[in-house]
Amino acid sequence: MANTVDHTFSLLTDYDIHLLREGSHYRLWEKLGSHVAEQGGKKGVYFAVWAPNATQVFVKGDFNNWHDSLHELKARWDESGIWEGFIIGVKAGDMYKYRILHPHGDPLEKCDPFAQKSESAPNNASIIIDSKYKWKDKKWMNKRLKFNYENPISIYEVHLGSWGRKPDGTYFSYRDLADTLIQYVKQMGFTHIELMPIMEHPFYGSWGYQITNYFAPTSRYGEPDDLKFLIDSAHKNNIGVILDWVPSHFPGDEYAIKNFDGTALYEHADPKKGFQPDWNSYIFNYGRNEVKSFLISNAIYWIHDFHFDGLRVDAVASILYLDYSRKEGEWIPNEYGGNENLEAIQLLKEFNNAIRNDFPGVITIAEESTAWPKVSDITEKGGLGFHYKWMMGWMHDTLNYFKKEPIYRRHHQNDITFSIWYFWSEHFVLSISHDEVVYGKGSLWNKMPGDDWHKFANLRLLFAYMFTHPGAKLIFMGSEFAQKKEWNHDESLDWNLVLEEPHKKTQQLVTDLNHLYTTEKALHENDYVTDSLVWTDLTKNEQCIICYKRIAKDANDYILMIANFDQQTHYDYKIDVLENIEYREIVNTDAEMYGGSGLINDSVLKPEGEDREEQADRSKEENTTTNYFVKLIIPPLSMILLKPLRRINKPEIKTKKNVLKRGKAKRSRKKVRSETNI
Repeated sequence: MANTVDHTFSLLTDYDIHLLREGSHYRLWEKLGSHVAEQGGKKGVYFAVWAPNATQVFVKGDFNNWHDSLHELKARWDESGIWEGFIIGVKAGDMYKYRILHPHGDPLEKCDPFAQKSESAPNNASIIIDSKYKWKDKKWMNKRLKFNYENPISIYEVHLGSWGRKPDGTYFSYRDLADTLIQYVKQMGFTHIELMPIMEHPFYGSWGYQITNYFAPTSRYGEPDDLKFLIDSAHKNNIGVILDWVPSHFPGDEYAIKNFDGTALYEHADPKKGFQPDWNSYIFNYGRNEVKSFLISNAIYWIHDFHFDGLRVDAVASILYLDYSRKEGEWIPNEYGGNENLEAIQLLKEFNNAIRNDFPGVITIAEESTAWPKVSDITEKGGLGFHYKWMMGWMHDTLNYFKKEPIYRRHHQNDITFSIWYFWSEHFVLSISHDEVVYGKGSLWNKMPGDDWHKFANLRLLFAYMFTHPGAKLIFMGSEFAQKKEWNHDESLDWNLVLEEPHKKTQQLVTDLNHLYTTEKALHENDYVTDSLVWTDLTKNEQCIICYKRIAKDANDYILMIANFDQQTHYDYKIDVLENIEYREIVNTDAEMYGGSGLINDSVLKPEGEDREEQADRSKEENTTTNYFVKLIIPPLSMILLKPLRRINKPEIKTKKNVLKRGKAKRSRKKVRSETNI
């Protein structure tokens, strides 16, 4: 049994204390918590914990048979509130807790806020680690430095415990997922994985959003080094990994950071500022410098030690607004009488600046559901400093539109086009996340109206619309193969469905859309430039048809999109193409290979023109000034993508008068279901 505490050894310097007090110490995990060390030729573990209102602090663990008072830490002389001590003989793998005495009640037993490993629920002891992991992702880390907004980002959001399960129902481990998950994501063509929170959390049904151990990866799936192996494997396969980070609230479990030293240390004492009623949890005291250092250190810890490539910050709106989800009289205005949380705003700015300065290429993404300005602008320009913001408005409008029966959509075309009018106000991510497939909302497939054929056709159309709309993309796991059941965190995804043709073919479409999105510059290179999308026809509300053009930096490199949100089939439908250029259909969501009817345009599409009188009539009737058009089959509930093949040097307008024979593209005339029998 270890029985000696050395109070002369410390990892903390006076400068560390200075930074902590001013809220700018961003590597606290290297100083606080438990650290394997050697002092005077003797091996042991250094402990340091912030508990300014404690009167005594002890370390108890399996190394002293969980004795309450054998190993006492000593308060530092500098009144920093930190208690520390080097206990000889303690080693990596030992479990421990702090026993904290204070003047406000009975002694407390707390896990270490900086522990880098914890027991899995229902147990909660902290565990000492001494990581020896050797990273092998130098090539990826160098490549990551070249990030800019021209890079395509397609994110696969994953809950690790329910992506898949072993035959006996147990979880896949981090190392299992390093093979199965990574290879699947690579085959599907996603550029990034986003992990729902993997910090240790006692209640599995919180999906990781009620965190008790901010520095400890959950032990449900293995060791911390196993998580590093998973991320390393992703990087070897050119896949980035984003972590869901939750600085907005924490649960009230007695063994964790709530009331840590007998007082509201990490949270506000006043529930009007310190309690979040929506989630029955507690709000960090963002104005306390030590708490600010704790949170920013935590963010940087995951980037530095685990090589995460980005952080998606949860519930940013609840952080920004003092009156978030509160009635009048239930919140305290700021010093100017407003509802903005000024301390939280400053924290978010410092958090983003720290990452931008120290980890170029790492991205931050805000889940922010209000019209707060400049969320994704740099702080020097008055922004919060995030790189991206989830486009919640697009998600709500789009899903509400797709839920409607096609016969009613003509009255709601604005829902499907409105997003473009404000898209360039932020760097948006188009997100269809886990939040849309839980709590009785049904799966993405089940949101689609009609019978099975309609549902699959609508879902294919939704994905094509999403991947051709400007912005980064995010899809929650299972949606890509049209999972029918609502997501359940206690069950694996229904992987048996991919053996069935409609699901397998939907999965193939998402794979092809990912490939198209990442390889066609027109679909990503100019995303955040206002002229990257041009509407070519918004006049077909009655037919529920919209046409638009996505343009790369080279204006000659573009793709035309024709979307039919109705179930009517159109033959020889004229689509304005503006220039005398031949086109080829590169994607048609109604193709048989994707589970559609097979109404495709499978030959070169040659432009046709009209005489001036005919043009004038069309211009007046349809509000267009185009000289050229192509004729298409437009299948029901489908999107067609056309790519120009070559420029015709000497255009020859074909008129009725000169009776030139019009070349018509060979079209598949397969029998299609009518509007009444689809």
